[in-house]
Amino acid sequence: MSDSTSPFTSAADLALAARHEIIAMTSAAQASHVASALSVVDILSVLYAGVANIRADNMNDGDRDIVILSKGHSAAALYSVLALQKFFPTKWLSQYCKDDAPLGGHVTSKGVPGVELSTGSLGHGLPYGVGIALSRKKHGGAGRVFVIMSDGECDEGTTWESAMIANHHGLDNLVVIIDRNRIQSLTYTEDTLKLEPFADKWAAFGWQVQSIPGHDYSELAKALSSQSGPLCIIAETIKGKGVDFMQDSVLWHYKSPSSDDVSAAFAQLDKNY
Repeated sequence: MSDSTSPFTSAADLALAARHEIIAMTSAAQASHVASALSVVDILSVLYAGVANIRADNMNDGDRDIVILSKGHSAAALYSVLALQKFFPTKWLSQYCKDDAPLGGHVTSKGVPGVELSTGSLGHGLPYGVGIALSRKKHGGAGRVFVIMSDGECDEGTTWESAMIANHHGLDNLVVIIDRNRIQSLTYTEDTLKLEPFADKWAAFGWQVQSIPGHDYSELAKALSSQSGPLCIIAETIKGKGVDFMQDSVLWHYKSPSSDDVSAAFAQLDKNY
């Protein structure tokens, strides 16, 4: 567990600390989705280290930014980042997935400071984000809405209905960031239901689209710096990023890290980051 006494301002430092927490808590809970959490944690770290106007001390500000992690199976990533940024105590992480503990295996908002929406049934985060963004536009509210989605989630019809609505209403306060790790559940996305040409699809729905390296903190920050309409960032990521035996592996969508896996993963992180 981190002993940092103040929130991180560096996305790289936050992501490294969060990777340690993710691996430890999924191992202790014998929970799934460690690789999914490792692929998205850099995106979350960029947002919570300063790109998004959201902090533990401004959650009651009606004009703050909103961050929704629609791929709710990556809960360990969001919980780790929020705990390290002082939204709630880091000791909660050790109770991940335990009976009667606050942190459920999929993203849980009830009683968890900083979590905007309970997610996990894929395809719900973007419709919710569209509603918030549309309300803010109609009522003159400031702040952007960031919705982080999985690529497999784009198999859902609600994703494309929401994309049409966002374009129709000119929601220049709505950002979709897609964790494009190319693996969903039991196989690769293109073997499940082809998404390519993926960027062209979003563009055809009237969105600004950028495809960028999803683990590059400066590229993520740059892509999120401005927009003139609904914005889709396709973040090209690696499932299990940071731990070579988890990377780009279908197996680690569900497998839990053993104690030996934890030791090996920590050694790699400490050496390579």
